[in-house]
Amino acid sequence: MEGMPGVVRPRRPDDFDALYAVTPPWDIGRPQPALQAVADSGQVRGEVLDVGCGTGEHALMSAALGLDATGVDAAPVAIERAEVKAAERGLTARFIVGNVLDLPSLGRQFDTVLDSAMFHVLEDTDRGPYVESLHSVLRPGGRYVMLCFSERQPGDWGPRRITQDEIRQSFATGWRVDSIEPAELDLTAEPFHARAWPAALTRM
Repeated sequence: MEGMPGVVRPRRPDDFDALYAVTPPWDIGRPQPALQAVADSGQVRGEVLDVGCGTGEHALMSAALGLDATGVDAAPVAIERAEVKAAERGLTARFIVGNVLDLPSLGRQFDTVLDSAMFHVLEDTDRGPYVESLHSVLRPGGRYVMLCFSERQPGDWGPRRITQDEIRQSFATGWRVDSIEPAELDLTAEPFHARAWPAALTRM
């Protein structure tokens, strides 16, 4: 993340792939606590898609619950590591190198979509296509749960900050915003935690 030693703000698929030469700040080796809490409450159901899955922690979290889990990411190195983790843990999940702006290319629909730190890296011009991409692969009544950087986080390091209004505006059509609550995003580098918004939305 920009502002952290040796880390720049990624913008292209190649940028993300290069970041996996080491362990990037968001790759904490376990699910983010805010999303683990969602899973523990029973809100992760059915067929699950983890968008921008990185090394697969949230797809594997879903697989450990006995759910059909798929992870998609633009970084081949991350996908390779996710497959290794699945084998090491004895879990079954599929991992695909793909574009989150073209989720229909997966050729299937899902009941739950998880997004850990994907939404906040999108350029403004990509938000609309991303939301349309999500809408096309979520079944009616399906849930989209995201965890993104919050404007409440001080400083200018890391990805762009997202406001509640930006979330609501991005999902104003075809969605119901069920909740946006303050939480934290765990990191592997100082300050080790960042203020975040977990948001839960229903596809109408």
